[in-house]
Amino acid sequence: MRRHGRLWERIFDIDNIYYAYKLARKGKSWQDTIKRFDRNFDENLFAIQNLLISKTFTTSKYKEKIIYEPKKRVIYKLPFNPDRIVQHALMNVVEPIWDAMFIHDSYACRKNKGIHAGSRRTMEFIRKNKYCLKMDISKFYPSVDHDILYEIVQKKIKCRNTLWLIKDIIYSFPGGKNVPIGNYTSQWFGNLYLNELDQFLKHEQKVKYYIRYCDDFCLFHNDKGWLNEMSDKIRRFLHSKLKLELSKCDLFPVSRGVDFLGYRHFPKYILVRKSTVKRIRRGLKRLPGLLAKGRITIDRFRSSLASTMGWLKWANTYNLRKSLRLDELQEILNCA
Repeated sequence: MRRHGRLWERIFDIDNIYYAYKLARKGKSWQDTIKRFDRNFDENLFAIQNLLISKTFTTSKYKEKIIYEPKKRVIYKLPFNPDRIVQHALMNVVEPIWDAMFIHDSYACRKNKGIHAGSRRTMEFIRKNKYCLKMDISKFYPSVDHDILYEIVQKKIKCRNTLWLIKDIIYSFPGGKNVPIGNYTSQWFGNLYLNELDQFLKHEQKVKYYIRYCDDFCLFHNDKGWLNEMSDKIRRFLHSKLKLELSKCDLFPVSRGVDFLGYRHFPKYILVRKSTVKRIRRGLKRLPGLLAKGRITIDRFRSSLASTMGWLKWANTYNLRKSLRLDELQEILNCA
């Protein structure tokens, strides 16, 4: 396996740091922290470069934030300057190297992949197989072992300075485990960690119909017994190689419907997951009142409606659209 060196100069290149800044601020230009950064833009940009060149950068302390949608989770936040910019600068250079390692049917956080591409692929697999083995990992991100992750990183990266930066980020969370949800690098670390499972299944076990999104994954086959055997092999591999445990392991006929990526996939049609429908219904119901009270702008109203329409268009949702009264919401938008 080829290992990549001479990456460091590309990471601290000022053009790369400027591009990282633009990515890190995207959709957040209204935040005070970014406005403060922009007041001394050139000075701040070169200060980040100097932190990297001198190797005096170190990951800041995390701030915790609890979110409740779609479920209760702890998000860990780092400052915009320098941490989020530095992480983007790193990934601008390292992402293509790691992405080239991944299997075709890994769909999380990758260009030209994502939920809807994964959903289409799931339908392909469902129509060719009778059974699905659906699994996910218990507390995945908090369970990622730092030492194992760093060993995996070194398989493809040999540039010592780049490894220094990656190691600083990996070990910035105390306790020997956890890649914090909220870090830009964490989604890539997670993909890299579970790529070990992907490679095991695709190349050692020769699994043909396998798809993964983050820590949720499905295998498909016409032989139920074969899938049972695979579930045991997967459990042993995760425990021995990655120190991970499964939280769910379900083997069932695809005719029951495969609940994956926010949709329920059946051989002839797709429905939106019930919990997603409840969340959408609750959100849409509040929109007119929030708009009338001036608590949201018309642009926010339009954005929320467009987001819902975009989610629904990928499934068979004619009756659902009627029950959500989307026409009435569109009329409010037209008259505003």
